[in-house]
Amino acid sequence: MRSMVQSPLPVDAYVDEIVAHAARERFAVVVAPPGSGKTTRIPPALTSLGATILLQPRRVAARALARRIAFERGWTIGEEIGWQIRFERRFSARTKLLVATEGILTARLQSDPLLSDFRVVVLDEFHERSIHADVALALAKQAADSRDDLSIIVMSATIDAAAVSRYLHDARVFDIEARRFPIDIRYRANATIREALGDTHGDVLCFLPGAREIERARGELAGIDALVLPLHGQLDVDEQERALAPASRRKVILATNVAETSLTVEGVTDVIDTGLQKILRFDPESGVDHLVTERVSLDSADQRAGRAGRTAPGRAIRLWDSRDILRPHREPEIRRVDLASAVLDLIAWGGDPRTFDWFEAPPPDRLDAAIDLLTQLGAIENMKLTKLGDEIRRYPLHPRLARLILAANGDERAIAIAAALSEGVRLTRSETTDSDAFAIADQAPREIVRELKRLAKLGKGDVLKAIFLAYPDRVAQRREARSERLLLASGSGATLARESGVREGEFLVALELAGTGGEALVRMASRVEREWLTPTVRETVTVGTKIVERAMYGAIVLHEQTVGTVASAPKPQKARPEGPESIDLPSGRRAKLEYREDGSIFAAVKLQELFGLAETPRVGPRQTPVTFELLAPNGRPVQVTRDLRSFWNNAYQQIRKELRARYPKHPWPEDPWSATPTHRTKRR
Repeated sequence: MRSMVQSPLPVDAYVDEIVAHAARERFAVVVAPPGSGKTTRIPPALTSLGATILLQPRRVAARALARRIAFERGWTIGEEIGWQIRFERRFSARTKLLVATEGILTARLQSDPLLSDFRVVVLDEFHERSIHADVALALAKQAADSRDDLSIIVMSATIDAAAVSRYLHDARVFDIEARRFPIDIRYRANATIREALGDTHGDVLCFLPGAREIERARGELAGIDALVLPLHGQLDVDEQERALAPASRRKVILATNVAETSLTVEGVTDVIDTGLQKILRFDPESGVDHLVTERVSLDSADQRAGRAGRTAPGRAIRLWDSRDILRPHREPEIRRVDLASAVLDLIAWGGDPRTFDWFEAPPPDRLDAAIDLLTQLGAIENMKLTKLGDEIRRYPLHPRLARLILAANGDERAIAIAAALSEGVRLTRSETTDSDAFAIADQAPREIVRELKRLAKLGKGDVLKAIFLAYPDRVAQRREARSERLLLASGSGATLARESGVREGEFLVALELAGTGGEALVRMASRVEREWLTPTVRETVTVGTKIVERAMYGAIVLHEQTVGTVASAPKPQKARPEGPESIDLPSGRRAKLEYREDGSIFAAVKLQELFGLAETPRVGPRQTPVTFELLAPNGRPVQVTRDLRSFWNNAYQQIRKELRARYPKHPWPEDPWSATPTHRTKRR
């Protein structure tokens, strides 16, 4: 073992007390600011109680932390300390501190509900509130309540410590005060990164929302006297390490929010923050998660600024107006992402997700949607795990993608498609084809393909049908032959993107959807044969004077026939719509609903009457989402949307700028989430 290499850190004075408390009382919450040393000092010390698992929200941070702790302690990677992340592991039977991503613990708990391999569980950066962290905490608590020698420590820089303490049987909260180096925060609204660099001197950490924006910024910074290095989760390990390691030249690191928390980026004295992030958000219209670009919360912005003051006084340049109001705290993933994987884990564990002791229970309708999807995939039946569901769980993938591989009998093409979809590989252009998925298969990360091949029983299968079986809820029908306009099984309208090559066939499945105003955009598709579609419902309805029997796949009519007639209706009387005539608005008024021939349902509403409303209302027997025509004070539409949450977070600010000068008597609050909905002006 090498000798220890440790410099004093603020948390050092608390470590012995925390370890003693964990041994005696088992539960604790540690709140300490960035740079205090909580992540590198507390978990290694806890190994004196026994094998310890340290959970991190991100793969990049897990690897980097393991290496940092090994350096400080004189330990060896794969011996005293190791890591386990999706598709990668470096540890042995001798490892006493395992750094892992949060989903790894959930997977281990399936085969070992009491978590007998560990004596201590540490959940770090819990303020990020990933869904994996919520599930890991809940299942670890169940294990700790069933044995008297398992300790749980929850750590964070910014967290509602009281709520976590209550959940962990009124656990003690260690609030560690640490002197922070001063950070000079400046605002430069609308400045470019290149312009902001003129105010910096040392190594710079720039926060951008995603990999695409990072590559664009690299091009714009060509020719500057510095190493310009990207840092995001899609890079290979060597590229990530290069951004984190010290360098002989000045560095400008272009990073996503992977660099926001525990990760130590050597030498940084300045931060440039665009104030944007890409997060997953569940779209009830399409039934899947989408990456959306949103403003960061205030606690996230402060966390980013803190990266500049870890070892010396620093500077943070925020590329937005100082008067902009940010949300105080980030939104937990459990409120905004697809729950299928988490629900499958809980059912496999033996729990009922509807009655489970969640740290924060998800919305009931979202739980129902996840259960419905898992039932359609064949993973569960009557809230019990099926044999197929058990096979699906063997893959560290979304249940859809595991189902794809299994349905294709381990076909190598299906494995490549699943790997590409799991890492968010985007379609640039597809030639005329049966499936756009074939066009992205060659771009699948090789290390993930290699790991999936190791897990799968390789064979040959019908990949096209397997894609359909993985996305049974995402079927669409062309409104006309070869048309780009589609009707989704959910009842929503959609348009096929130009880059898609799927131009033939009446039916298809949407592999990637994006919201665009009133309709979704299908960015990737795959052809479906009519004979694969089994009706989900059969109904008899009255259309005018005819009695019609229909076989439906969701909202799509597969077959209909007239089976009788009724007395003639009075002449231009219309059939009554299958749904309410109006809906309640947050303002207290009601809005009339317009049922259109294509199955969509519209409501024209003044924008101010919907302040604070995030979830788009759904009406009728098929729970069709209402499309809102948002009206300006003059009664003219300024936006058409089925995604109110996205509208408030994105388009609203621009519309506010355009209209508040023209209509000063009407309310145009900076924060539409907390504003009072109204149909009146400010002054009556």
